[in-house]
Amino acid sequence: MTPSLTRRSLLGSMSVVPAALTLASFGGSSVANAQAAAPAATGNVDMVKLLEAGSLPDKVLGKDDAPVTIVEYASMTCSHCAHFDVATLPTIKEKYIDTGKARLIMREFPFDPRAEAGFMLARCSGDNYFAMVDVLFKQQEQWAPVQDAKAALLQISKLAGFTQESFEACLTDQKLLDDIRAVRTRGSQEFGVDATPTFFINGKKYSGALSIDEMSAVIDGLL
Repeated sequence: MTPSLTRRSLLGSMSVVPAALTLASFGGSSVANAQAAAPAATGNVDMVKLLEAGSLPDKVLGKDDAPVTIVEYASMTCSHCAHFDVATLPTIKEKYIDTGKARLIMREFPFDPRAEAGFMLARCSGDNYFAMVDVLFKQQEQWAPVQDAKAALLQISKLAGFTQESFEACLTDQKLLDDIRAVRTRGSQEFGVDATPTFFINGKKYSGALSIDEMSAVIDGLL
């Protein structure tokens, strides 16, 4: 269970971290090896239950009637999640999401206060949610492991249109913080998510940062 943190302690906890802290310290699943064959699923869930509304509205890339639905549980400080976002997702988006064959639902599964802050800022970005997630993943090494993460996140957020005031307002929104934690709790308790990234592709569970070939093999097998 995520430690209990108030909106004030969330901000404070981003200021100072041990000098030895690295991206690896935040955890995550091992990067999957690229292969042509579809990886073995590690479980199944009821798609109707998986797609039920949660504490926050789902953020979706793609068309609602796409035959393949990918639900990704990710943490903003997970280096393997960043690898998937940068190395794999653009091709999957071009091949399957933009062509109406698949859709991607991103769900928050933060492992630490910095990941919570990143997702809060993405949620506060409104329609620019995925753009903010993408920027934070691409610049992960500039804010996740540094000593003053708050200052680093502020600089990135200003480039995305935040002001000092809107930045502070976002990160002190207790309801938003509670809702993001509820997304994680539901993923853990109802669907057995315990590492990131975890994918559910038409209900089948896959763990790790799937390569382009691995995810393509799964999606192609469902089309």
